[in-house]
Amino acid sequence: MKKKKIFSLILLSTVFLTACTTGKTTDSGDTNAKEDTTVSADSEKSFNVAVTQEMPSADLSVATDIISFTALNNMYEGLYRVDEENKPQPAGANDFAEVSEDGLVYKLKLREDAKWSNGESVTAADYVYGWQRTVDPATGSQYAYLYEPVLNAKEIIEGDKKPDELGIKALGDYELEITLNTATPYLDYLFAFPSFFPQNEATVSEYGDQYAQTDANAIYNGPFVLSNFEGPGTDTEWSYEKNLEYWDADQVKVDKINVSVVKESSTALNLFLDGQADDVTLTGELAQQNANDPQYTTVKQSRTTYVELNQNEEDSPFKNKDLRLALSYALDREALVNQVLGDGSTISESLIPREMSFDPDNDKDFVDESTADLSFDEAKAKDYWEKAKKELDIDSLSFELLSDDTDSVKKVAEYIQGAWTSALDGLEVSVTNVPFSVRLDRTTNRDFEVVVGGWGADYADPSSFTDLFITDNTYNRGGWSNAEYDQLTTDAATTYATDPSARFKALIEAEGIIMEDMGVIPVYQKAEGHLISEKVKGIVSHGAGAPYDYKWTFIE
Repeated sequence: MKKKKIFSLILLSTVFLTACTTGKTTDSGDTNAKEDTTVSADSEKSFNVAVTQEMPSADLSVATDIISFTALNNMYEGLYRVDEENKPQPAGANDFAEVSEDGLVYKLKLREDAKWSNGESVTAADYVYGWQRTVDPATGSQYAYLYEPVLNAKEIIEGDKKPDELGIKALGDYELEITLNTATPYLDYLFAFPSFFPQNEATVSEYGDQYAQTDANAIYNGPFVLSNFEGPGTDTEWSYEKNLEYWDADQVKVDKINVSVVKESSTALNLFLDGQADDVTLTGELAQQNANDPQYTTVKQSRTTYVELNQNEEDSPFKNKDLRLALSYALDREALVNQVLGDGSTISESLIPREMSFDPDNDKDFVDESTADLSFDEAKAKDYWEKAKKELDIDSLSFELLSDDTDSVKKVAEYIQGAWTSALDGLEVSVTNVPFSVRLDRTTNRDFEVVVGGWGADYADPSSFTDLFITDNTYNRGGWSNAEYDQLTTDAATTYATDPSARFKALIEAEGIIMEDMGVIPVYQKAEGHLISEKVKGIVSHGAGAPYDYKWTFIE
């Protein structure tokens, strides 16, 4: 793995750091060290971004997280692209789809000037292959369930049909036909989501299990190409370089974006002040202290951070509803967002984030119609805890709280630990902080007791959250299950697919069930506090989907 000069700030003086920015260096103590390709902060068309986590995957079919999706959204492009106004617009497609009257058949013509970074044309066959690869059980995509509206997708995912039976076919080199099981109101947003982007079969076949494991083991069709990337989950520095083969390359004004992983807010701030980073994330006191800086901005996300409890084992104490309610009522969410985070994050009032989805009949926010009770009430917490202990026949309970090892999430986990143990007599909670990729692996494998996790909307619709907790959904890692909930979410996707009012009511009712049962414990709606250099303009942020798009970014 590359050795990062950016982290020398922790140990070395500012004088030395300033010297480090003047040119390319190699680590003389490592005979295999790569040349440092970090671009000087005064470069006209380059800038430096600090992110809080490693990139777990650069594979379109396998990625599941916001760091990876940000990268993929800038390296690739689908049929549509979400624009500056958060609306899907034709991108790989030449125009919006022609849709049948029943909403089940989409025909799209592709732009013939779209190319891969090796100069080859992007064709309809690349979309067919990419979609088939993602739903193929052999790929192991956790996002395959998003394809279930497409004809035969569910049967393919379950192994009952073959990938080539998926409802997508090439009508020629530059024309696609997509057939659905049911009309899907949010399909335009899926066309702009990385899991639905094209993939080049020859490239995937050439590299086999090494496909997308480094920047060289893939080709790209988006505004940028990946460079200096040595491996998912471990590399802490990579870059995006302008893709000269991109059909809209004239629109891309930045030549290179250097990304480094910086997990501590204090380090990020020092790098920004020292001119080594142009976009950094701040939390807690540092976010509050810099809130009046003209370069500070709050980016609100359609993301709910929640606590998930492992209920997969028959004897799990977390199957007890009173225990789950006790843990929720013991959390003072206002204190958490104001005193611990301080970055613009707001308390969760529902499983669904605010300002994302609205009642089609009256335009009210979903959150305002939700029946969820996420209030702080220590007396209720104690009462439910005493009931839980009697029902479980225990005097005490101890468990591990798993979380990421970033500065902000570590503090969140410590706050939750303190809130629970101080309010609930006999409860012992140990905190384990691990790298993001490790936390994802452990939760995917159900190797946790309680975990601080969360979800960012893939598309601006409540179903992006409610679908997660259907029984046997791969993302229902806690294993909560309710038959009525399953039926309501299924009805919303099928029976009521073309009836917006009935569909919304079904989703409200489903969310009410999981919140009344506290099958998962929402904590806060995520926002990010950023310091962004005044020279960097035009970074587009999206509340749902891939968070950041650099296609329109420029250096002033």
